[in-house]
Amino acid sequence: MKKLAIASAVAALVAAGSSNAATIYDNKGLKFKIDGDFQIHLQKDIGNNQDLNLEFDDLEIKNKVSYDLGNGMKAFGQVHFGFKDAANNKNGDSYAELEEAFLGMQTGNFKFSFGKTNSAADEFGLGTYWESPLAEDAFDGKTATDGDDLLRLDVELESVTIVLSHEIEADSEASGDPEFTGLFIGGAFGGLELGAAVQSYSAAPGAADIDSWGIQASYDFGKFTLQADYSEVDGGAVDYEHWNLAGSAMVTENVELGLGFQGEEDAGVDDDGWYANATYRFPTQKNVYLFGELSDTDSGDDMGYLAGMRVKF
Repeated sequence: MKKLAIASAVAALVAAGSSNAATIYDNKGLKFKIDGDFQIHLQKDIGNNQDLNLEFDDLEIKNKVSYDLGNGMKAFGQVHFGFKDAANNKNGDSYAELEEAFLGMQTGNFKFSFGKTNSAADEFGLGTYWESPLAEDAFDGKTATDGDDLLRLDVELESVTIVLSHEIEADSEASGDPEFTGLFIGGAFGGLELGAAVQSYSAAPGAADIDSWGIQASYDFGKFTLQADYSEVDGGAVDYEHWNLAGSAMVTENVELGLGFQGEEDAGVDDDGWYANATYRFPTQKNVYLFGELSDTDSGDDMGYLAGMRVKF
């Protein structure tokens, strides 16, 4: 599920670890934490002749280590494994997939990391869906939002977050070929949250650059949140536009309803989609969810639906 608001991304960038992480070891400046996100759907995808199946949407374990170096400095690293492709039999064998592996240094509001990780463009995007009917945004749909040879700088100011990243071309290495540079800026001003991203992408050495950009906004009215984003790609042989409009409402303390609409224009061909869902979070354990969702597109295929459960820490 995509980030529900820019604040989620801002909070995640403050430190190397998440406040939800389970602390395994904390002694003499060394911390070892583990994040987990397990999510399974009973799901029928949008489309004709689609069978009901169990879909493993997230099966993730993140191992996080940080050292306090004194004088406001930290060294950190993360190794992130995903198991959903193995569980969904999308691999030839049942093995874990290495999703992230990086090291970095942090001093004050500045954090620099390098390795296999997400780019600045990955911070872009809004929505209240569990399964997006169309692509999440133009960056996910047509370029790249993570890299194997990525350099990343995060700057966390009082109300503004800045992320700058660059994927090294490394065409002489097995992991190489694509090269892209991106920038994300997001800020929270009371209930209003704004964000923008740009990225220049080259799929291979000598290939034409593909430029993409996007803007997003979210406003929290208290019990109701309204979100919108727009992104597009224009470069090379790619001509693509994408938009999201979504809202969510807390109907009780533990039940949230979500509704969203999406649209895209790909090389002159339009497609629209919608989704509606309900999510229940247990009052005694807010990291345990039950949810259901309906979704469809203008393709003329049968509607999709799912019911699922999520447990995270």
